[in-house]
Amino acid sequence: MTTTTRYRSATVHGRKVFYREAGDPTAPTILLLHGLPTSSQMFRDLIPALADRFHLVAPDYIGFGHSDAPDRGEFAYTFDNLAAHVEGLVDVLGLESYILYMQDYGGPVGFRLFTQRPERVKGFILQNTNAYMEGVGDAPKKVLLPLWEKRTPETEAPARELLSLDGTKFQWLVGARDPEAVNPDNWIFDQALLDRPGTQDYQLDLLENYKTNVALYPQWQAAFRIHKPKTLIIWGQHDPFFIPPGARAYLNDLSDVKLVWLDAGHFVLDENTPKVAAEIKAVFAG
Repeated sequence: MTTTTRYRSATVHGRKVFYREAGDPTAPTILLLHGLPTSSQMFRDLIPALADRFHLVAPDYIGFGHSDAPDRGEFAYTFDNLAAHVEGLVDVLGLESYILYMQDYGGPVGFRLFTQRPERVKGFILQNTNAYMEGVGDAPKKVLLPLWEKRTPETEAPARELLSLDGTKFQWLVGARDPEAVNPDNWIFDQALLDRPGTQDYQLDLLENYKTNVALYPQWQAAFRIHKPKTLIIWGQHDPFFIPPGARAYLNDLSDVKLVWLDAGHFVLDENTPKVAAEIKAVFAG
């Protein structure tokens, strides 16, 4: 069986959605959902590490990575819309069931898929993604709460700083055990895409729209309690954005759970891919 990653695209609702794919399509599928400020590139090392046991599909959301990035006047940048295009890709590829790997924005996208089609979801892999207010750190509160209350140039300023090179680099390095083990291509590549004309404006739209995710937390939590998917939580415990109480909160609503703490921050894979891959195989390939 080949573990080679293929770089593909599909047309979904008239837009090009790029995705990485590897492994045997007859094996259990893991749908890998990325966060901000990055794309499916964050999974570039994890995909081949899992492709001997799983079928991997890692899309770029509309406006991210190699997928189409229409102007905000032509496309409403909301989490509902991002999720609709991922769901559309799932349908184009004919994926009848999958495990959801969710990091950061991956949670709001994946939990929408889960609540709409819970019978298709065979498990969660949760990596620094949130569904509880107690998991929101002071850092995002300072940036987002004023923006949610009233969007003005003044309330946009901290969010724009988050989308700057310094902000992107910080997200990749914060909490890292060994910063020299984190590939600088991460923030250079991500920032090149964030600096495209008009991109930071629609990224601000998404940061503002994040309040819709918080509003859905109770609905998601209720769905966890009803359906109780098998869950692996892999959490960088030094993340200032999504803090450890957010990882522990899942234990209140999910019963079949393994929680693994990593000596890492918001991103974990540069330093921990072998461990993460081993944990995923232990839980889902047994």
